[in-house]
Amino acid sequence: MRALLVVNPAATTTSARTRDVLAHALASDLKLEVAATEYRGHARDLARQAAEGGEIELVVALGGDGTVNEVVNGLLHNGPDPDGLPKLAVVPGGSTNVFARALGLPNDAVEATGALLDALRERSSRTVGLGLVSGTPGTEDEGVPSRWFTFCAGLGFDAGVVGRVEQQREHGKRSTHALYIRQVVRQFLAEPNRRAGAITLERPGEDPVTDLVLAIVCNTAPWTYLGNRPVYASPQASFDTALDVLGLSRLSTAAVARYATQLLRSTPERGPQGKHATSLHDLTDFTLHSQAPLPFQVDGDHLGLRMSATFTGVRRALRVIV
Repeated sequence: MRALLVVNPAATTTSARTRDVLAHALASDLKLEVAATEYRGHARDLARQAAEGGEIELVVALGGDGTVNEVVNGLLHNGPDPDGLPKLAVVPGGSTNVFARALGLPNDAVEATGALLDALRERSSRTVGLGLVSGTPGTEDEGVPSRWFTFCAGLGFDAGVVGRVEQQREHGKRSTHALYIRQVVRQFLAEPNRRAGAITLERPGEDPVTDLVLAIVCNTAPWTYLGNRPVYASPQASFDTALDVLGLSRLSTAAVARYATQLLRSTPERGPQGKHATSLHDLTDFTLHSQAPLPFQVDGDHLGLRMSATFTGVRRALRVIV
């Protein structure tokens, strides 16, 4: 099998030694090419070239969730074709690695490589659903390019936290859970819409859900990890269904304390609940509109401010070695 290993050398837990060990192990079973990313979007470009070239059968992403997202968007540049496109494999090299862990892979690069080699020898794979977010027709965001996501997207408060974390990392701070918690506090103190939400969720044939402060869109569960603890915003979300949404309509001090506690105590059976929480399951098509420009994120990548975004849950979008 001809394979391309895409390495993000800037990923949090990726080192040259990790890359070399992984490449040596994979080369024993595969006809392997190795490419290191050199700029933002490079992993997407490399994966697109592999998909369009017709010779590569497998693309392995070594990096964090951002690297995986870029590779997925490169592979699916011309749309889903799980039987015709190269398969995807993931080796975690970031700080959180939600997609890899949600697939059941170890969070250690060496252990994950061993699991990947076992899966290749056993010809073990699965087809996963993905989310697609696009600019909403008839709005100022209409021309925004479409973007695939593997595990989550968000409009409002949580995306603001992601943006703050990215700013801190650009100034040399390490991506740690303590850093995220500090930015959650700062975002809460600066949030102008926490008592009266600006977001409306619209879906075909249903009444709109209004006055949301944040909307978290999940393609799988858990939503994220705090250390080794999984956090479930939408416990029913799955790679085998369409998209789930958790919306919160109030973020007062009491509400934040309540929902933060519920998230920390969440389980595969129970996520946040309450009169200010809206949970929706298995949505194929819906749109989020905002009365004001709000932070927007996809797979933990802050994409700036958006007034609207249209989502599609695409079942059986990509084949993954696992």
